[in-house]
Amino acid sequence: MHVADHPLITHKLTVLRDERTPSPTFRSLVGELMTLLAYEATRNVRVAPKEIRTPVTTTVGVAIAEPRPIVVPILRAGLGMLEGMTTMVPTAEVGFLGMARNEETLEPYTYAERLPDDLSDRQCFVLDPMLATGGSLSAAMQYLFDRGAVDVTAICLLGTPEGIERIERDMGDHDVTIVLGALDERLNEQGFIVPGLGDAGDRLYGTVGD
Repeated sequence: MHVADHPLITHKLTVLRDERTPSPTFRSLVGELMTLLAYEATRNVRVAPKEIRTPVTTTVGVAIAEPRPIVVPILRAGLGMLEGMTTMVPTAEVGFLGMARNEETLEPYTYAERLPDDLSDRQCFVLDPMLATGGSLSAAMQYLFDRGAVDVTAICLLGTPEGIERIERDMGDHDVTIVLGALDERLNEQGFIVPGLGDAGDRLYGTVGD
């Protein structure tokens, strides 16, 4: 786990948490935060040597290696994080996972997916704003590992100790990294992160209920 404790990140998170922040500003800040978090999350992305010619001479640099990493936002709130991620890694492929919770069993299930059938040797980056109970994120990670992914990095704006514990318990020996903007105090009785920022999906898309 890596908590990106940077003044720019904590400043932007403070504005995000404020209930008076309107949806357009919220969306813009999520994109900016994702660019900063993506920088931390891709620190170990695989690269390969590449020879190029500068205006002066030839030299050997590096380029992102094949197979390219795949970015997987969890619908719907993860979509608000996608642009910030692809700004940093424009050559990455993009897939999608729709996760929901069965109201009877309370267990997460996948209701939609758009991913390659074979993820062998792929590095995957999962985007989910809130790591609350950890159930949906854990299920999404397992889904990717079942298709052959070699390592999975989750990028979340906020997380909780309960969510981290769930991921650690469920993922076992899998190669998993979690990058957070902040690790908050706890979950409340309703399953919301405290102090949190409310429902990220509602605040991103302006569909706050009564």
